[in-house]
Amino acid sequence: MPELPEVETVVRTLRPNLMGRKIMRIEIRHEDVIHYPDAAAFVHRLQGRTIAELNRRGKYICITLDDGQLLSAHLRMTGRLLYADPKQELLPHTHVIMELSGGGQLRYADVRRFGGFWLLEKNEEDTVTGMQHLGIEPLSPGFDAEYLISRLGRRACPVKNGILDQCVIAGLGNIYADETLFAARVRPDRLCRSLTEAEWRRIAEAIPPILEAAIANRGTTFSDFLDGTGREGENVAFLKAYGRYGQPCKACGAVMEKTRIGGRGTCFCPCCQK
Repeated sequence: MPELPEVETVVRTLRPNLMGRKIMRIEIRHEDVIHYPDAAAFVHRLQGRTIAELNRRGKYICITLDDGQLLSAHLRMTGRLLYADPKQELLPHTHVIMELSGGGQLRYADVRRFGGFWLLEKNEEDTVTGMQHLGIEPLSPGFDAEYLISRLGRRACPVKNGILDQCVIAGLGNIYADETLFAARVRPDRLCRSLTEAEWRRIAEAIPPILEAAIANRGTTFSDFLDGTGREGENVAFLKAYGRYGQPCKACGAVMEKTRIGGRGTCFCPCCQK
């Protein structure tokens, strides 16, 4: 699933191609990806509107329109939101095509159709997207060890599950949770309530630079992720924990191990993360 760095990369690569463009026509090929409102209302309210802002919240892409409506998208497991020339061949499983002023298209492709769109009226209370429950942005000034301790310090769950809770940290996912705990030298199966203040501080200090470096490398592509122009991310080569089961630890040379925590594959170093 695309995480904060991947979604931020999509936003940054889409922004110069979408800002100020009018949505001229919408073709919906599979209505399952329109989560709210129904497809007919979605098209009626969106056609003719101009894109005013493009931002990110957690793993959500947020497009503000000239009349104040908010178009939100979530890529889930296999979604791709791309700006393309109309002459470019469609990706397989393309479900939404928005024709833009100036000739470009905004396309949404999704093999599994878990992701999709929500369109909220100006000032409409958000009870449908899930964004209303998100926790702090980990790249914001208020994110620190004290915040993590206040939200997770007494929990009896593994620390990996704790930092993956989107109600606590918005946007952090499986890849960067493994990377964070490796950098902080904390085993992912440690219970949150067993961590010391120093360990929480190492976790809090590790997250921002790991995310910022991944953004600079345009995200991590293993199979499905593409940025807003169809390019793969380049961060795989810089990973130190995620996906490195059986390989030597880049810090100490020990063989990286793998377990499952909360149903997620989890890689760690048995020597560095005691």
